[in-house]
Amino acid sequence: MADEMVRDSVITGVGGDNTEAESSASDEPPAKKKRGENYGKLDLKEEKLEQRLGGILCCAVCLDLPKMAIYQCTNGHLMCAGCFTHVLADARLRDETATCPNCRIEISKTNSSRNLAVEKAVSELPADCQFCSKQFPRNLLDNHESDQCEDRLTDCKFNRLGCMWRGPLHELGQHEEMCVHPNKTGAEVMEALKIMDQKRLEEMALYNKIFELLSFEKVTFNDLQWKPYRTDEFIHKLFYETSRFTAFNIQWVVKAHVNDSQGDPTQSCDRSLSYQVILKSKVAAPLNMHYLILKGPFGDMRAQPLVQHFEFSEEKSESPYHKLTLACSAECNKLLASKAVNFRLIMFQVTK
Repeated sequence: MADEMVRDSVITGVGGDNTEAESSASDEPPAKKKRGENYGKLDLKEEKLEQRLGGILCCAVCLDLPKMAIYQCTNGHLMCAGCFTHVLADARLRDETATCPNCRIEISKTNSSRNLAVEKAVSELPADCQFCSKQFPRNLLDNHESDQCEDRLTDCKFNRLGCMWRGPLHELGQHEEMCVHPNKTGAEVMEALKIMDQKRLEEMALYNKIFELLSFEKVTFNDLQWKPYRTDEFIHKLFYETSRFTAFNIQWVVKAHVNDSQGDPTQSCDRSLSYQVILKSKVAAPLNMHYLILKGPFGDMRAQPLVQHFEFSEEKSESPYHKLTLACSAECNKLLASKAVNFRLIMFQVTK
């Protein structure tokens, strides 16, 4: 009888307590769920499809959805046109090979291509209007913001009289009814017109100067090409130079540098090109020259015409550097990203 009681106490524990057995049972891992038990059930907080696509189709550099052309490396990583040219321009300034920011494979204008399918897909994704915050497909957004949105910014029709009001379109009618500028005196209106006339006179002076120069006896133009080269200094600086060309039976060269020969232009996002004309022949008398740079027939430089003047001589064979009047820094990056820069130089010789 005693032996049976001992055996029962060993099996059930002292006093018949089963907590240890239950505790050991609770430490067992839960049974695995069947594959696909919750498959296909979406979390209510999950992002929308267009938001997920935006994260997939965004530019690898700025992480934003491209608005225009989209380029890809040979491995398929995407870059917007602005970042693509910026990467190529940075590589040119550093004298390095441009590489994809994702996979580090070499990229260039020849081995990278546009992804038209992604461009069309991005154009169908929704975007917020900057004025009314309503969503529209990206291919319709520009038209909405420029012509249809009632909240788009508009100028008062009396701005030529000096009114500086600028506000939403739906408030324009109310403002114009209360605008005080139509009731101003003629003397007050003339002050506003003087500023506008000054800008117009500056534009007309430029075109009149060009037409005057075109009437000179000695006029010539050359379609030239800048090619990059680097100095032998400790910190190599990037310069551009044309081959020698002939104008008025005299040899010339045109040079250019970036950011006024800044030590490290990659540290600045604001980039510019400045150029100078160099006389390469010996001359007996000074040459009074006017010249300007324009977009050539084989180039994509978008520079505004600006006439420069310099008198070349044996002692002064190099003109000062003149900044190219490009639209923005992005235009400069496009030129730096190219293997060569094509342009047209028009020269006018003033004869005494």
